[in-house]
Amino acid sequence: MAGVRRRPAPPREDVLATAMAMIAERGLEKLTMAALGREVGMSSGHLLYYFGSKDELLLRTLEWSEGRLGVERGRLLTRAAPARERLAAYVDLYLPDGHRDPHWTLWLEVWNRSGNADDAAHERQAAIEGAWHRDLVALLTEGMADGAFRPVDADRFATRLRALLDGFSLHVALGPRGTDRTRILGHVREFLDASLSPPRPHPPAS
Repeated sequence: MAGVRRRPAPPREDVLATAMAMIAERGLEKLTMAALGREVGMSSGHLLYYFGSKDELLLRTLEWSEGRLGVERGRLLTRAAPARERLAAYVDLYLPDGHRDPHWTLWLEVWNRSGNADDAAHERQAAIEGAWHRDLVALLTEGMADGAFRPVDADRFATRLRALLDGFSLHVALGPRGTDRTRILGHVREFLDASLSPPRPHPPAS
């Protein structure tokens, strides 16, 4: 008697894309191993064999999502546009799209679980942060060289700006009143104008 032919497992990228789509459509609380397995035609045990734990699945999904954002960030930051315009695009990409943005929902959950994570997981999270930081430092450095930005310590300014963006992003993602995305973008724009706009030349003495 012929054996039962097993259905091949989908590529891991398809599993990660499905996990992200489920977060976007149903919320993170609905993303269980059993529910994901039903979507991709795998058992929860098979998923655990591939990923080891739900924590690892979430971190892999975050890395996959960040990889896509990294491609988009690279496209925005290398286009032929003034540095200030590209900085605005960086900020726009960094902030959540709105309440319960799936990428930020996932980020918050990974952060929440990171207290019990091992050193390797912490290093992978730091690598994600580091990519955003390096791109911002490079953009600030370029803008200063072109005269678009006033001189600042690019590394220190990038650290502080990303901390500001993280704080605002929490408000946008969690959705308290008075913290809608448009208002937050206005706050960031005012901060960047005050912090980076080159000083105006003094008029010649009469």
